[in-house]
Amino acid sequence: MTETIVHGRPKGFFATFERRPGPIKKNMHYCPGCGHGILQKLIAEAISDLQIQDKTIIISPVGCSVFSYYYFDCFGISVPHGRAPATATGLVRSNPDSIVISYQGDGDLGAIGFNNFIQAANRGENMCVFFVNNAVYGMTGGQMAPTTLPGQKTLTSPYGRSTDNEGYPLKVSEMVAALDSPVYVERAALSTAKNILAARKAVRKALRNTIDRKGFSMVEFLAGCPTNLKLDAKAMNEFINNRMIPCFPLGCFKDIADERDPIRRPAGIYDRKKVRELLYPVRVEKGVPPDFRNNSEIFQKTRKIKLGGFGGQGVLSLGKMIATMGRLRNFNVSWLPSYGPEMRGGTANCSVIISRKTIGSPVIDKNCNLLIVLNQPSMDKFLPELKQNGVLIYDSTTIAKPDCSPDKIVYAVDASNIAKKIGSLMYANSVILGALAVALDSYFLTPADQADFDRTFEEAIMDCFSNKETIIKLNIEAFYAGKKAVIESRAGKK
Repeated sequence: MTETIVHGRPKGFFATFERRPGPIKKNMHYCPGCGHGILQKLIAEAISDLQIQDKTIIISPVGCSVFSYYYFDCFGISVPHGRAPATATGLVRSNPDSIVISYQGDGDLGAIGFNNFIQAANRGENMCVFFVNNAVYGMTGGQMAPTTLPGQKTLTSPYGRSTDNEGYPLKVSEMVAALDSPVYVERAALSTAKNILAARKAVRKALRNTIDRKGFSMVEFLAGCPTNLKLDAKAMNEFINNRMIPCFPLGCFKDIADERDPIRRPAGIYDRKKVRELLYPVRVEKGVPPDFRNNSEIFQKTRKIKLGGFGGQGVLSLGKMIATMGRLRNFNVSWLPSYGPEMRGGTANCSVIISRKTIGSPVIDKNCNLLIVLNQPSMDKFLPELKQNGVLIYDSTTIAKPDCSPDKIVYAVDASNIAKKIGSLMYANSVILGALAVALDSYFLTPADQADFDRTFEEAIMDCFSNKETIIKLNIEAFYAGKKAVIESRAGKK
């Protein structure tokens, strides 16, 4: 018996969504009635039909669209909030043959990233922007967005958007169409079958313009956010048709691609050797010869280190310093930062792996050997990942004493207060490293490696903050202050 598939998953998608966390690998995660799933299917179909899969790069910034890399079987980049057009500019200028899609929501494009977006449009960069307008901040809880309708209630406009107070919704398509450089601007809706077919046609026209190097194309899609608007899928489509379309009229606002010649920008002239030297400077290491090895038993196995705290506490810098220390002693290292793009207010964290062997993956989601936390949410989130007999170091200034099993080695250090006395909270990370030095000295390091750890820290600080003598000096001061505080604390308990 043969099986014939009449309508299947577009080949622009993965056959199964293995990148999506959890057991569900066949379906998208978007809410019923959300426009992202519909639009992404239209894009995937177009990528496959136009045979541009190997040239396409989809850029997703912060917002629901950040998860598009779960689904599209092409190149993809996740970027900071609002910065997709800036990244796209670099990509199309350095590789003109690439087909770059900037996939953005209304808060990302219309608010924090508007200047990046409008300047790319004004330059006429050869890219297409797919702009999802659902009239609300979808991912972050339903606040008023630049495109929220007059009278529309949100978390931050509980009595409805007031045109007297907050002004009128931002009409992006009309603004872009008024610029000279863009070649194609259209607004579509992801509601009725008729509207979706028109949206499908607009997606393909924008991509075709990019393939032909005609310049900047943008399609705005009126979409639903049923979760935040508290509507089911049917009511959401009615909201789009009856409320959004009267405010944001559908149609093509500009289509002059046929009048434009393909973009031919001047080729860059540069010395390849000089560029490589600037990008990858040769560093003269004064530490150890290539065959140097620390002999302590702890370094004979791969070590996984997780670090967490609020943004601005130096968590990522702390991880980078530890990774640099490993590199300076001939270890293979990885440093994987996470800025919490999925949710505002989440913890910033990073993972560091130090090993004599090849590191297969930089991800640490369980069984870390060392956990360093600088705030209470990180303690609550990451403590379960600390393996048996692992080491925990935390900032006791702001974190309550954790309830740990007896096998854990726990060090509390008043890092923030010590850093304040030195001059700034930014040095709390070096205070924590001083506490780590004491922990390693007490349990794991040979006498030779104990002395070498301090030297390695100083070398790493100079490597990370070269030509910043004051910062180097204060970080070193903070390191030894952290060591002193922990040693004195332990002496007082005996």
